[in-house]
Amino acid sequence: MLDQTQQNTLPPAPGVGYKPQHYAAILSDPGPVGWLEIHAENYMGDGGRPIAQLRHLSERFPISVHGVGLSIGGEGRLDPDHLARLRHLCDWLQPASFSEHLAWSTHDSAFLNDLLPLPYTSETLLRVADHIDQLQQALARPMLLENPSSYLAFAESTWSEPEFLAEIAHRTGCGLLLDVNNVFVSATNLGFSPQGYIDAFPLDRVGEIHLAGHDTDHDDHGAPLLIDSHGREVADPVWTLFDYTLARSGPRPALIEWDNDVPDWPTLAAEAARAAHALALVPA
Repeated sequence: MLDQTQQNTLPPAPGVGYKPQHYAAILSDPGPVGWLEIHAENYMGDGGRPIAQLRHLSERFPISVHGVGLSIGGEGRLDPDHLARLRHLCDWLQPASFSEHLAWSTHDSAFLNDLLPLPYTSETLLRVADHIDQLQQALARPMLLENPSSYLAFAESTWSEPEFLAEIAHRTGCGLLLDVNNVFVSATNLGFSPQGYIDAFPLDRVGEIHLAGHDTDHDDHGAPLLIDSHGREVADPVWTLFDYTLARSGPRPALIEWDNDVPDWPTLAAEAARAAHALALVPA
């Protein structure tokens, strides 16, 4: 077990998911942005413009590395080649934070381009905890584990999601990444209180908070169905839930995720400014 208090050195300020088209604008006028996030799988090469730009940015900003391909919840073992590439990236970049998802995306030798949910059972808990221990030992650093967005509930689940995440953090020493948009999406889709979820969440383990946009659809019965799309501005109810969370957690590093239909830099910076305003209202 590694101590999660060693993990996060991000400032309690807004960050944004880095996109190469914003490189020049970020360097010339970052506005309220205090740190940047990258997706690990985009930077596992040995050179070229992406690596050169990332090296330059890392001299100016703390970097959070967010993995999307480990399949921590998968039944098979973690891919040793993927772990080795992650270790190489983290060794030279020395990121302020590393995170991954509570999800699975592999089956046998197949990789599914999605982050799929898990039943919350004691068997699943043991498997996820074992994978997190393996990952933290391979990287020689603690990680943050992110809560998923959910579109269905498993009948076999015997733990609530906050309880499951709290137990994982307790057993492995990992920290947690609280995606407030995912909470709101899941609460709407599954019919629970998002505020109640936050009240039950182990906020003392949270090293980052994520904010993102979602799309609205309807299920076969006409009920609202939210999709975690990362393709638009953060919705007002999610901002309200963010304020609710900060009032209980205190200031935390807060990321604006916008991965699809990426806007121009002023639009993204305006979302970061809104997060900065919310953070400024919270006593340290």
